[in-house]
Amino acid sequence: MVREKVRVSTRTLQWKCVESREDSKRLYYGRFILSPLMKGQADTIGIAMRRALLGEIEGTCITRVKSENVPHEYSTIAGIQESVHEILMNLKEIVLRSNLYGTCDASICVRGPGYVTAQDIILPPYVEIVDNTQHIASLTEPIDLCIGLQIERNRGYLIKMPHNFQDGSYPIDAVFMPVRNANHSIHSYGNGNEKQEILFLEIWTNGSFTPKEALHEACRNLIDLFIPFLHKKEENLPLEDNQHTVPLSPLTFHDKLDKLRKNKKKIALKSIFIDQSEFSPRVYNCLKRSNIYTLLDLLNNSQEDLMKIEHLRLEDIKQILVILEKHFAIDLPKKKF
Repeated sequence: MVREKVRVSTRTLQWKCVESREDSKRLYYGRFILSPLMKGQADTIGIAMRRALLGEIEGTCITRVKSENVPHEYSTIAGIQESVHEILMNLKEIVLRSNLYGTCDASICVRGPGYVTAQDIILPPYVEIVDNTQHIASLTEPIDLCIGLQIERNRGYLIKMPHNFQDGSYPIDAVFMPVRNANHSIHSYGNGNEKQEILFLEIWTNGSFTPKEALHEACRNLIDLFIPFLHKKEENLPLEDNQHTVPLSPLTFHDKLDKLRKNKKKIALKSIFIDQSEFSPRVYNCLKRSNIYTLLDLLNNSQEDLMKIEHLRLEDIKQILVILEKHFAIDLPKKKF
């Protein structure tokens, strides 16, 4: 029997932050690289990552203002330099960071004269302000400014609708996206079939996330979107009974990801034969006589099991361990559990 040798790439993808800076409290920049990638992969990853960075990360914003003393959004208040509309626009620009789920309430209660800034907002403990110096209003007379705020954590945009206006309550257009901008570029090197690519990712955030945090969050959210397609069996969702109800898997995100990684790794290792590795002829023959043909077969044994193989010396076992660690980042256990 002649087995055709299949070339198996042992390349390991690596990422690195090559530049990181804080231009201001509300503007962070980060530049990252991922390599080595095969031709076309950088564009595939770059496009998906940019969309995930801009659309799949949740942020926290002020979405509604409540005040009983304001007749309408475009009115003015005696003793306040800004109009109500200008105050609403200033509140829209406040950058918040939180562990909030859904909505919560906050408030401002200040007596003039003086400047009202973000640090005057009374917040729950799980919400914090990124830049306390952000301006809200200027009180020119000794009056009280007391308003209620609604804070929400969400993703994308929230555009106020005319019918959302209630007595003394004014919705605010919200931009929940913590990533201000994201770009990707590609550097190619090599020739012909050996051509490889380096992906460059540039990320600008508003300070509620660092670029590295935004990158990690976007990756997690993107993986979570693809997980259902990796199930072997198609799930029959009872949408006919209730079009708006979809049963959720009892597994958490991390459980799913761990399970998928194990399955993927098992399939890959089963396809790698030991004669494709750098084992010496002596080691190869000893393993083959013990019915060990693939890398998966090898990993089903412990170091203790290998020592029982006839003619396999301690130096040979050390060689196996070095190759597994070097090319596959695998550590063979000393004993079976």
